[in-house]
Amino acid sequence: MLNWKNLTSINELDKIVERSQEVPCAILKHSTRCSISTMAKMRLESGWDLPEADIEMYYLDLIAFREVSNYIAEKLEVHHESPQIILLRNGNVTYDASHLDITIAELKEGLTEQV
Repeated sequence: MLNWKNLTSINELDKIVERSQEVPCAILKHSTRCSISTMAKMRLESGWDLPEADIEMYYLDLIAFREVSNYIAEKLEVHHESPQIILLRNGNVTYDASHLDITIAELKEGLTEQV
């Protein structure tokens, strides 16, 4: 089962980047007003087969926390998309995808990429 942790502040993002030095962390930027975003989130949840110890998953409601979403794009140097998933390992982005390109298989590849 996928265990989401809510991301609601800029300060939390900085902690997630630090945490990614210990364990991979992924952020799903989700628009609660978009059916494609809902579909991408449901696909992750329904096919989830990664142990909780292997990755920490964070959920950002980008409608409610737009300033956090903007800060993510700036700090991590990724183009803003919605929906979007960003994987961090050792403080670096190793996987970034949006819309229906968000897949568990690609996320797993990002987990094994050399950083």
